[in-house]
Order: sequence, then C-alpha cells, then structure tokens
Amino acid sequence: MTDDVRIDDPAGFPPQEDTVERLWTPQRMTYVLRNTEGRPTKPKSKECPFCVGPKKSDEDGLIAWRGTHVFAIMNLYPYNVGHLMICPYRHVGFITELDDDELFEFEKATTLAMKVMETVSHPDGYNIGINQGEVAGAGVAAHLHQHVVPRWNGDANFMPIVAETRTMPILLSDQRAAYAEAFTRLAPQSGLPLDR
Repeated sequence: MTDDVRIDDPAGFPPQEDTVERLWTPQRMTYVLRNTEGRPTKPKSKECPFCVGPKKSDEDGLIAWRGTHVFAIMNLYPYNVGHLMICPYRHVGFITELDDDELFEFEKATTLAMKVMETVSHPDGYNIGINQGEVAGAGVAAHLHQHVVPRWNGDANFMPIVAETRTMPILLSDQRAAYAEAFTRLAPQSGLPLDR
C-alpha cells in the first residue's frame, strides 16, 4: 500500500445511524487506485477474445460450457457477480448472420445459463441482452455475444458511481468452476451437448 493512503481505525467512526449494512473491503483500494486515469485497463491485444477463448483450456479461457455451435464464457469485466456471455464459435457480428442451428443453440444456451445461475447463485432476476454494433455499445462488436447477468435485490451500491468500481465477492475462476459443474449436470436435461 502506498504511503499517501490513510487507513482509519473503524472504532473511531461515528455510530451507524441507518439500517444499511456496510461491507468493508479495503483490499479493493488497489483496484480503485489502479491507474492515473481511474479507468479500467483494457487488454492491448487486437485478437478477438471470443475467438481466442475457446482455443484455451476451459480454466484459462474462462469457458463455463462448450456446445456444438456456441459456448458460455465468463465476462472478464462483469457488470455483476456471475455475469457470463453466450457466444457462437463462428466470428459473426449480428444475430441475423447465424444459421438456424446456431440460432437455436444460442437461445437454448441462454435459457440453460439461467438454470445454471439459479442452481449456483439463486438470483432474484436477470438482465439478458445483445448490443449489436459499436454504436449500440458492443465492446467486441465484431463477434456476437449475449450477456446473461444475474441480479439480486439490493445488488447495486455506490462503488460503480463514485469510484467506477464494482465489488466482486468471488473470483472469476471460482465462479467459472461452479458454473461449469452445473452446466455439466443441466445441459443434458436441456437437450444440449456437453462438449464441442
């Protein structure tokens, strides 16, 4: 920790005057102070992460499940805990470019992802969406991907607003492992394959 960061003793804090619970995560300061601009550091590679990911091991590529036409991958910059994406193996930018088999598995895998999240994390709801094209907000516009984000009542806090930071209570590798185990159990019940 740097010398210019002051850590106060919580015993000296004023008494809590509301009913809101506090989660003290001082280890997150390294993330908050990670660079001078205060923005996340993006990878410098020009390679498509959704083409490269499936070439790696499941653990290294953060792959939770591999189907015939699509796969489920953890989001390296999650909107919320457990955020994953459904991607076709084929490098296409728009859902209209998928053939019927790819489209069926793409949407079927999305419902499977929801069942996996329900089994592993018990969310209260979901955000599901596709940003098609850079102008629509797609971070990787050239490769179609559908976001599946589990949500819980009260899961938003001040960190994204004041510090452009999200607190994540579980490592991506641990979340991927939990999802992979559930995908393995649930995929056959959904009529989807286990491996590509």
